[in-house]
Amino acid sequence: MSAPDGSPVGAERSIGQLFASATTDLSALVHDEIALAKAQLKQDVKRGATSGGAFSVAGAVLLFSLPMLNFALAYGIRTWSGWNLAVCFLLSFAANVLVAGLLALIGVMFAKKAKKGQGPQKVAASMKESASVLQNAKPHPRPELPEDRAPAAIEAVAHSRSEVVARSSS
Repeated sequence: MSAPDGSPVGAERSIGQLFASATTDLSALVHDEIALAKAQLKQDVKRGATSGGAFSVAGAVLLFSLPMLNFALAYGIRTWSGWNLAVCFLLSFAANVLVAGLLALIGVMFAKKAKKGQGPQKVAASMKESASVLQNAKPHPRPELPEDRAPAAIEAVAHSRSEVVARSSS
C-alpha cells in the first residue's frame, strides 16, 4: 500500500517531498478555483443572453405583428361588436402592447437573475480566504532548550548514534 504521492505508507517523507506535495496541491487548488470562476461566469453570460433574447423577441413581436394583427383584430372586433372601426383598432393595439409587456417582464426576470449571479465574486472571496489561511500558516514553535542542556542533548544523540553504528557493524 502506498500514499497518494507514491511513497510507502508509514515511511517518513522529507521536507522537500512535503514542500513539493504542498506546492502541487496549491497549484491544483488555484487551477480548480479558476475553472470554477469560468463555469460561473459562463452561467451568468447565458442568463444575460437569454434576457437579451427575450427583449429582442418582445421588440420583434411588437414591431412585426402590429400591422397585420391590428387589421385582423380590429375588423374582427367590429364584426363581433359593431363598434366604431377606430375603437376596434385601438383595442387591437392594446392587445399587442400587452403581449410585448409580458415578454419584457420575462426579460426583466432573467436580467435580475443574471445580475444576482455572484459567481466571480464568490470565487474571488474563496481565493482570498485560501490565501489568508496560507499566509497565516506558521510552523509549530519548538521549545528552546536551556543553554546548559543543549550540549548534553546533542552529545546524547551523538552517543546513541555511535551505539547504533557499533551494533550494526558487529
